[in-house]
Amino acid sequence: MTNSVYATAPFDHAKADIILRSSDNVDFRIFKLFLSLASPFFETLFEIPQPAGVNEDQEVKDGLVVVPIAEESKTVDALLRFCYPCTLTDDPNLVTLKDAVDVLDAARKYALDAIEKKARQAISNPKFFEAEPLRCFAIARRGRWREETLLAAKYTLTQPLIPSWFQEIEMITAAELLALLSYHQRCGEAVYALRANLSWITSHYGSSEACTWLSGRRTYNDHKGRLRHDPCGCSSLKATTSKYMLFDNQSLQWWEDFMEESFAALREKPCKAAVQAAAEKTAQTVQAGNCKSCSSTVIEGMRDFSDLFVRKVEEVVSQIELQLEF
Repeated sequence: MTNSVYATAPFDHAKADIILRSSDNVDFRIFKLFLSLASPFFETLFEIPQPAGVNEDQEVKDGLVVVPIAEESKTVDALLRFCYPCTLTDDPNLVTLKDAVDVLDAARKYALDAIEKKARQAISNPKFFEAEPLRCFAIARRGRWREETLLAAKYTLTQPLIPSWFQEIEMITAAELLALLSYHQRCGEAVYALRANLSWITSHYGSSEACTWLSGRRTYNDHKGRLRHDPCGCSSLKATTSKYMLFDNQSLQWWEDFMEESFAALREKPCKAAVQAAAEKTAQTVQAGNCKSCSSTVIEGMRDFSDLFVRKVEEVVSQIELQLEF
């Protein structure tokens, strides 16, 4: 006889009429009615007449028939909590992606349609997409979930173009993985192309007066109260060597470095995080330089510009299609 233990409440009820045994030998004393109402699979299973007399192949424990199933106790517990009425237990929290996938697979296996929908909703939690977008993509694609597949593909843009191995990679075909990598690459190239035409920046600001933090000038009143504009202490580039000059002003070196770094990062990871990380790094670097003009304005200026940059990146990415059929 198997050395098994009983599950905790509410799956230890003295008046239960059957036992489900998990693969890790936890016995759930349950009521057939709840599972029969939730699943035609269990309804049919429980309707099969039991042979009269002693059946040596059928284990009985404390007077109840034991039905072994392949799932681990954690998954069985979650399934049963979804099946039981709310007066007896609350729906479980599927804390990890593995929890949600295990419940999803079991729900499909046992024809628990309502629970399959709940598992799908759990997998669609943004925290899973953010933390493990490639796994979410594979799971969603296997289920032919259009919206979740497209959303997961967008979240994969936060990852390098060539992914490392991930647990669910075998769920998708080589063609599907190639489509995802092609989507990533096309997004990166489309965003990188923004560097060739900066009209999206100049049209936003309208004139140099709207972005004085990029002017490279220190504005102050002299001893006679006259307004003066002197070059700040930051290095600048001539128009002939600048790649990112705006409004015919001189281009500051830290601005050029920021733009170069941003576009290099965006080519690999075409997402807002790449812009925000570069903007934060630049602001810190400029402040550390103690320029009397730039250090006092760069944080607010970069915050405004990074918002513009992120919106433009997302606009460009939204125009790229994932080439998969559903």
